Amino acid sequence: MSSLAVMPAPRAVLFDLDGTLADTAPDLAAAVNWLRTERGLEPTPYAVLRPTASAGARGMIGAAFGLAPGDEGYEELRLQWFDRYQDNMAVESTLFEGVDALLQGIQDAGMAWGVVTNKPARFTDPLIPQIRLDHAGCIVSGDTMPFAKPHPAPLLEGARRLGIAPEHCWYAGDDLRDIEAGRAAGMVTVACAWGYCGAVEPSTWGADFLCTTPFELLDLLRSLAPANMRTASVA
Repeated sequence: MSSLAVMPAPRAVLFDLDGTLADTAPDLAAAVNWLRTERGLEPTPYAVLRPTASAGARGMIGAAFGLAPGDEGYEELRLQWFDRYQDNMAVESTLFEGVDALLQGIQDAGMAWGVVTNKPARFTDPLIPQIRLDHAGCIVSGDTMPFAKPHPAPLLEGARRLGIAPEHCWYAGDDLRDIEAGRAAGMVTVACAWGYCGAVEPSTWGADFLCTTPFELLDLLRSLAPANMRTASVA
């Protein structure tokens, strides 16, 4: 973990979407369990599916059907899952508790924020306004650039769209590849332990900071930001 004493004040924070800003696992899981029930199978327990949500179709289909990309039947399931999810992507999905306060605090400080996700634009574009994130300074989807995370290209594109140098940006996410992408982009990285996190313990990811709630991240930003952010309300 990095020391606050040597950490420059951030000018922007870029966020992963699923499992970081938004709890989308209920709708992702419902879509893959629909595939199972259509095939006469019992639903996979939500507790099994939730940790895989940040991995999208690969995680969900892997957990529900034991198939991986390249396996027979995987591609058919993936396409059907995409269609089902697209029609039901905002039934139960919502922002995590504290995210509204976190984003408001960032804005009150005069800082920018944006979304950099591996979720394809097919889903990102309609979902963002439905979960009240359409005031983001930038939105970079998984297919915006030729490469997705953990490649740094999407994060660098987010910084470019905000007009802020990467070294003055933080990147926050709930998956190891988020931290790998942030490091590769030269950004300060935050592991968001309130998210899905997968099978690998977030404390082992090598992130600069580990936060257990959005409020904790807000306090961290305040400790480095100008006085107007330190005194802003979290209500």
